[in-house]
Amino acid sequence: MSSHHIVREKQEPALYIHDLGAFDEEYLGQLLEWSPTLIVNSGAYEKIISLGLKVDVVLNPVDGKAFQENTKAIAGPGDDFNTVLNYLISEKYPAVNIIAKDKKLIDLDYYIPSINIVLFNELEKSYAIPNGFRVWKTEGSVFRIALNAYFETSNLKQNEQADFVVIKDGFVEFTFNVPYLLISELL
Repeated sequence: MSSHHIVREKQEPALYIHDLGAFDEEYLGQLLEWSPTLIVNSGAYEKIISLGLKVDVVLNPVDGKAFQENTKAIAGPGDDFNTVLNYLISEKYPAVNIIAKDKKLIDLDYYIPSINIVLFNELEKSYAIPNGFRVWKTEGSVFRIALNAYFETSNLKQNEQADFVVIKDGFVEFTFNVPYLLISELL
């Protein structure tokens, strides 16, 4: 017996690839598993199509460059991330995964109230959590937490590198008095 999944448009986070760098192809496959809208920076376009992927939107295309059939082009003044996030918000996407080797989530904090952002680089994923966030993790899992606000947590201890390590298998819960806390997990 097989199961069939119906994925409604915009139910899955969009995926914006700013630059792939040495991003693990297995993780990339996981992000593409449910066929999200794939947005690619024009500088990464050739690499992405060489992987056999269907690109839905190209950001800031080079004039005269040919793209795959049914690929939309968007352009905007200034920062690529602002252009992509404004586009996704205007198109009513609730979430986006971004792959970028040199971007920090704090640089995108203006958009956090409007769209759920998970930022990936080659080593970690970063995201904003609400007060009361609770997640099950295995012993030894590592969180990097932006220390921009006082917070309390359970089942974590800080190590010499200022990372927070899960003490034992189980839930980790975060409590704080700011709109959100920025955390990262090692991949």
